Amino acid sequence: MEENQNIDKLYYTMGEVTSLLKLAPSMLRFWEKEFDVLEPKKNKKGNRLYTKTDIDTIKLIHFLTKEQGHTLQGAKEKIKLQRKPVEKNMQVLESLKKVRQFLAEIREEL
Repeated sequence: MEENQNIDKLYYTMGEVTSLLKLAPSMLRFWEKEFDVLEPKKNKKGNRLYTKTDIDTIKLIHFLTKEQGHTLQGAKEKIKLQRKPVEKNMQVLESLKKVRQFLAEIREEL
């Protein structure tokens, strides 16, 4: 997942979200069905519109299922019961990954 891009719009299309987070649209639609906390708005045409909160939730779901290896049920429970601590852990790990990448780049330059 790319964290470098700033999220500053009010609504994002499915294409923008899948590109930003490097997810397949089918995965995003599946997660919408599985996770009650993920409910994007739809415009008159039926196109999904995601807010910053939706994108943060998608990142959290991805972190729990793909990086931490939780089942869908386990991820649902973590989000419901321990969302704030899990979000903090995710942010710390993302920061550590950035530091690691930075250090690797420095090592290559030496």
